[in-house]
Amino acid sequence: MHRKTLTELQAGLARGDYSARELAEHFIKRIQSLDPELNSFISITAEQALAQADAADAARARGEAGPLNGLPIAHKDIFCTRGVRTSCGSRMLDNFNAPYDATVVEKLQAGGAVVLGKTNMDEFAMGSSNETSYYGPVKNPWDLTRVPGGSSGGSAAAVAARLVPAATGTDTGGSIRQPAALTGITGLKPTYGRVSRWGMIAFASSLDQAGPMATSAADCALLLSAMAGHDPRDSTCVDRPVDNYSADLDKPLTGLRIGLPKEFFPATLDGRIADSTHAALRELEKQGATLVDISLPSVDLSVPAYYVIAPAEASSNLSRFDGVRYGYRCNDPQDLEDMFKRSRSEGFGAEVKRRILVGTYALSHGYYDAYYLKAQKVRRLISDDFVRAFEQVDVIMGPTSPELAFGLGAKSDDPVTMYMADVFTIAVNLAGLPALSMPAGVIDGLPVGVQVIGNYFREGQILNVAHRFQQATDWHQQQPAFGGDA
Repeated sequence: MHRKTLTELQAGLARGDYSARELAEHFIKRIQSLDPELNSFISITAEQALAQADAADAARARGEAGPLNGLPIAHKDIFCTRGVRTSCGSRMLDNFNAPYDATVVEKLQAGGAVVLGKTNMDEFAMGSSNETSYYGPVKNPWDLTRVPGGSSGGSAAAVAARLVPAATGTDTGGSIRQPAALTGITGLKPTYGRVSRWGMIAFASSLDQAGPMATSAADCALLLSAMAGHDPRDSTCVDRPVDNYSADLDKPLTGLRIGLPKEFFPATLDGRIADSTHAALRELEKQGATLVDISLPSVDLSVPAYYVIAPAEASSNLSRFDGVRYGYRCNDPQDLEDMFKRSRSEGFGAEVKRRILVGTYALSHGYYDAYYLKAQKVRRLISDDFVRAFEQVDVIMGPTSPELAFGLGAKSDDPVTMYMADVFTIAVNLAGLPALSMPAGVIDGLPVGVQVIGNYFREGQILNVAHRFQQATDWHQQQPAFGGDA
């Protein structure tokens, strides 16, 4: 069963090939057996999952099955889940059991999904390798000596290893797409505001966006249809109808204009990744698409702009973790000031503290105009580049990551080099656009991902492109040897 996609499992449940309980038991067994080596889960909610599976079977028997009835999923441990630990991969929230469900959690459960657990992640979603987690690094199932990418590396690794058919992730600067590329799965970052952020613990509020991670574009379409929609509890959530993202998956690509930014194909790009990307583009050309050379002249400024804006917002968002109301509190504080200082210094990891310091500096008196305000102006230039580009093309494509999955610990002591892992993904978050990563090759036993960027609220179109590519190729069906048929 674990070799089937989410949509295939959905069809099997409808036919009665197996029950929701049998499905949940199968995946729980795989998680308990294989995840100790992979470390992709922080919490496994077996008892709760079986209760949800029984409820799904009962609903199906009554003829009340929802679109996700009985389908097992996992949530990145950044989404609040009632009565279940929501740690954000941090010591700061190791003892925090949320008193409510995030909107994304509510919507998926309303559709009948069965939640198997909470996945590991970079601490407070800050990282590109899933090595900053308080619970230890996640390993890439394609090569256990390498990283799965981050910050949604736990979700990516769990899906790639077929421990769960689909999972939620969040994308602030590429944190769905980059790990999807490094683990050979499909990951979608929706338009900013398409999916509610209520109950999703904030890193950078103007950049964070929740999205689905699964084997195929068809699976992501199924999940996004359930996740998307207006939420009055989130002031940034857009009030517009939700499309049926599965409806146009098979639409022909005849006449589609694909933009190729020269900035996404620098001379320093690994030639093998460039070759895989061009091979994917040739396949889309065969289906009727046209390639158009374009330029995004400000996109090279994405990384420096992002690493001013994101830490500045993180500095503000993380100020709430003070040891007073909830979360970690130091032992035997001498006074209130000592409690604040020690709770934060002991509760946060090194990367989180680094970004808080950078963000606080950028927002401080005398530096706000020089750094933060200037970065916001650059952000507008980047957005304007995309607006002009979409006057010429329908989608924009290029590599998702400039490199293959790198070794555990290879970049831990060089944060700037680590930050460059998101060089092709960050601009999308700054502009608020939708984008996905799809598998497009395997090099030396490691997956390669290609990115498809769409215009605002055109998730259906980029899912259509990915689905048509996946109908013609089998890269998304490739699986790591890890786990086998255990």
